Amino acid sequence: MTAARAFVICRRRSVEKGEPMPDDVSIARALHVLGVVLWIGGVAFVTMVLLPAVRRMKTPEERVAFFEDIEGRFAAVARWATVLVGLSGLYIIYVWDMWYRFLVPSNFWMHLMVLVWAVFTVMLFIAEPLFLHRWFQERAKTHPEQTFRIIQRMHWVLLSISLITVAAATAGSHGGFSF
Repeated sequence: MTAARAFVICRRRSVEKGEPMPDDVSIARALHVLGVVLWIGGVAFVTMVLLPAVRRMKTPEERVAFFEDIEGRFAAVARWATVLVGLSGLYIIYVWDMWYRFLVPSNFWMHLMVLVWAVFTVMLFIAEPLFLHRWFQERAKTHPEQTFRIIQRMHWVLLSISLITVAAATAGSHGGFSF
């Protein structure tokens, strides 16, 4: 048995016995939650505050310029937050050796967390830089109202899925789903 494997088994047994969580896992969990708060909270702000305000601006040029400026700044924060969430989540799963949880139906919320994280990671690191940004700019010039409606709908769908996942993960991580 490797030293790393023995370390994981020892930690898992101590957690299962009800002993206090090791400091590094506490820190990882705190970073994980902070990352989720920044990321999903930002999505909520963009969806419920920024997009409605942008739609009320008078000219399409104002809308595009303002939205691009604010969304661009948030995208940078969201990228860092999703990296933090992904790394801390992976660390917690590895250290506690919780891979088996992905096979337990009552832990469906873990699949939701990974799915939401993957969707946003692909959007932020691949789709947006490669084509979504350019699509938005071009389409907003010719069809500004329709473009903002599409973007607002997309944000509402992503926010809804994210909030459902946060609620399920919170309940599930505290024993809320035991079937």
